[in-house]
Amino acid sequence: MLRLASDGKEHSLAESRNWLAEHFSLPATDVSQLLPSGRQTVLANRAAWAKVYLTRAGVLESPRRGHFRIAERGREVLRHPPERIDIKFLEQFPEFNAFRERKRDLAVVEPAAGESDLETPEEQLEDAHSKMRDELAGEILTRVKAAPPDSFERLVVELLLKMGYGGSRREAGRAIGRAGDEGIDGTISEDRLGLEMIYLQAKRWEGTVGRPEIQRFVGALHGRRARKGVFLTTGAFSAEAREYVAHIDPKVVLIDGKQLSELMMDFEVGVTTVATYHVKKIDSDYFSEE
Repeated sequence: MLRLASDGKEHSLAESRNWLAEHFSLPATDVSQLLPSGRQTVLANRAAWAKVYLTRAGVLESPRRGHFRIAERGREVLRHPPERIDIKFLEQFPEFNAFRERKRDLAVVEPAAGESDLETPEEQLEDAHSKMRDELAGEILTRVKAAPPDSFERLVVELLLKMGYGGSRREAGRAIGRAGDEGIDGTISEDRLGLEMIYLQAKRWEGTVGRPEIQRFVGALHGRRARKGVFLTTGAFSAEAREYVAHIDPKVVLIDGKQLSELMMDFEVGVTTVATYHVKKIDSDYFSEE
């Protein structure tokens, strides 16, 4: 980015992204790669933070929003270019250290020394969030497996209701609480009017559910002339089982233990929110001239 600005002209962030992609010969898959939130590309995020850090260090100037040009300090850096411009290099400038101190006061995530210097604050936050979700998902699954069998039925009822299936809680409970019938544990309406029924198989398994178990479930669906089914398990599904349901009619959805725990987190079944962090950005309309 500093080399791009070396011509002394004003450049936009959008222009820099294209230039950087070409400079590093990035394939299209890298250029379009999104952050875990899906709201911004990794390239756009890193380019924006590169501008922020270089501007805060006095290496670049920001004449207006989303634009930059080289500063005299930047010209001096290019006269004796380092092998790499990273946080450690920028720490020689007092303005940058003051900026980092303000970030610490505001409890903004700072990169640790080493490889994490390559991650932007958004990437660090999303990486930390992803790790926390993975840890919580494992704990949820452990609790579900250790709970009494009837609590698993109640859990499935609660989850499906939160996802918008079934009618009232009482109706959903009756539907899924029936004894197994030829591989079917119960039914629940797809909508509140009961226009279509979804047939369910909900099993707590420690191991892998293979194709034969799924075939028995599908056979039961055919016997009921059912068009939709959901097979839930605390275990996993074999590759053959997943391949099988991908090419059959009726439509069958497989939900393994990992996905079950993720759905429980997303729809807040058995979990509670303990903290919320809001990530803000500038409202350009507020600051724009009328």
